[in-house]
Amino acid sequence: MQGLKIITLMEDNLCGEGLVSEHGLSVYIETKKHKLLVDTGQSDKTLQNAAVMGVDLTQVDTVVLSHGHYDHSGGLLAFAAINPTADIYMRECADGEYYAFKEGGERYIGIDKAISKLPKLHTVESDVTIDEELSIFTDIRRARPIPRGNSRLHEKQGEEYVQDSFAHEQYLVIQYEAGHYALISGCAHNGILNIIDAFRERYHRDPDIVVSGFHMVLPEYSEADLAEIRAAAEELAGMDTEFYTGHCTGDVAMSILKETLGPKLWSLGDGVKGSK
Repeated sequence: MQGLKIITLMEDNLCGEGLVSEHGLSVYIETKKHKLLVDTGQSDKTLQNAAVMGVDLTQVDTVVLSHGHYDHSGGLLAFAAINPTADIYMRECADGEYYAFKEGGERYIGIDKAISKLPKLHTVESDVTIDEELSIFTDIRRARPIPRGNSRLHEKQGEEYVQDSFAHEQYLVIQYEAGHYALISGCAHNGILNIIDAFRERYHRDPDIVVSGFHMVLPEYSEADLAEIRAAAEELAGMDTEFYTGHCTGDVAMSILKETLGPKLWSLGDGVKGSK
């Protein structure tokens, strides 16, 4: 694909000699004009993988943080230490108090607060155009179902835990050739079909490429859950789009998606764009 190179630096099941994997996501992207990171994984292990892959992170000019969770932002301070000049785009509320319900109580899963003080940080309040290649959109109209896994994810407001609305999620659009677009998300907490609908409202077409976790992983699946995944897979299969997914998609959903989408679906765990 001309004008676009995609390399997964971190993913839960990342494969490759000398690479380490952990729960998290980081994707390196090269366009004609930019070298970008979307998310930075859970820790500085992302930087170690980049070195093994021959990706020079000191040359990155733009970082987009998809949302305010540790497994997407944990390597950001280590990255900023070696590359203090890259512009960093983060949703204005991404430094909120975000928690996951676990047995025994709530566990903080938000970002390191030091990220909010980085000198090259740009807080995104609404849709923004960076240049002719890069833009970010934000607010999502939830006309379709959102992932059931969101139900255990909360925001702490004062002393009260409320359901996370995922207003801190944002989406990168890359125009890598004239009239050809890649849509990059992190976990699609607002629902991958809702996000694609929002893209359609803005660009009046389907994206050519989607890179995103789908947040379809669950501890147990009901028949209704499986039916919802199959219905989403059928709709995605009807698009003239290539999908690259992993991380929070989950093995069960990945199997259903592969069965339905066939060659339109690629695994982010395989590391380099073009390996299936």
